[in-house]
Amino acid sequence: MWNLSLPWWEFVLRGVTVYVFLLIILRMTGKRQTGQLAPFDLVLLLVLSNAVQNAMNGGDNSVLGGIISATTLIALHHAVAYMTYKSKRLEAWIEGTPRTLIHDGVLNESVMRSELLTHHELAAALRAAGCAEIGHVRVATLENNGQITISLRPHSI
Repeated sequence: MWNLSLPWWEFVLRGVTVYVFLLIILRMTGKRQTGQLAPFDLVLLLVLSNAVQNAMNGGDNSVLGGIISATTLIALHHAVAYMTYKSKRLEAWIEGTPRTLIHDGVLNESVMRSELLTHHELAAALRAAGCAEIGHVRVATLENNGQITISLRPHSI
């Protein structure tokens, strides 16, 4: 239960490697992956966590190995949060920047494509904001967290 099958530093190294890999791969998949999750997105994240488990623990199922891995992940999370707080460039790279989907009633199809956002998802966000059509939108922004914020034109409220 408490005996490690690997040296403690290997847990740390494995944890760092997997954390950085997942950070990069999830960042590359776009904002939609971190915001409102569709059922297939949630399944992917659950399966992904299971897939990297052995890469992190190297087959060790000890309590101490789990504690070292968890501590490593929490420390990395804190370090990344601190670094993104201190560096706006790093924040933009890791967290991304908001993207404008609609400006003055004009839909930006290239942003929709690059973020893999469907027209159905955009329409749902418009309905949630009480908007009947794109022409009534002053600005619709895909935020870093995957949510879509909508600002209506004054005359269409």
